[in-house]
Amino acid sequence: MDHVPALWTAAYAPRRPAAVRALARQLVRLRCFVRALAVADHLPFGGL
Repeated sequence: MDHVPALWTAAYAPRRPAAVRALARQLVRLRCFVRALAVADHLPFGGL
């Protein structure tokens, strides 16, 4: 998983509200998925 400092801090900072942490974690997952999809599109056999 790639680290995006602002998202990572918001997703796992204990002092953030739960809704903010949940949204940031979803955005981290979405970014990871989109990146994996882009890599799979450019490599033979889906990047395997």
